[in-house]
Amino acid sequence: MAVGRDDVTAPDDADDRPVTNPAAGVVHRLSERGETLATVESLTGGSLAASIVEIAGVSGVYRGGVVAYATELKATLAGVPADLLAARGPVDPDVAVALAEGGRQRCGADWGLATTGVAGPEPQGGKPVGLVFVAVAGPNGTIVRELRLDGGRDHIRATAVEEALRLLTAQIRTAGEPVDAARR
Repeated sequence: MAVGRDDVTAPDDADDRPVTNPAAGVVHRLSERGETLATVESLTGGSLAASIVEIAGVSGVYRGGVVAYATELKATLAGVPADLLAARGPVDPDVAVALAEGGRQRCGADWGLATTGVAGPEPQGGKPVGLVFVAVAGPNGTIVRELRLDGGRDHIRATAVEEALRLLTAQIRTAGEPVDAARR
């Protein structure tokens, strides 16, 4: 499993136009590829899943998701190692990776997408407001992106959703042919 860090915002298509609706782009690309997605959210509290399921045609793509706001639920529902949570807390790049991988595995999806962080109004566990990690687990490994966001709680959460979807778009683009393309 390759774990990497990435901070590049992906364009929507080959002519480098920016994504206007990242959720629609993700659903369209996954549908074309015949692949599926699962989400695990903490900081975004279900808004990532909501942005995905509002797209027409999503039922063939979206397997499901988990909102694990309480730290212990990240272990019991999403499979994050309890010792990792105890040592580093829920706002950590390795926790984000474990959330994405756990969601992918537990929902039987090709891709797992996860969010964790501090939206405020106060710091949490020594972590500053605006520190966010988004992670994607897919057929070619797992990647996590650290975000340092400014603004209020709503802005931080909305930006985390958008950046998670953009990271997934970039990973889908670099994944090449779907793993089971030969069976189609």
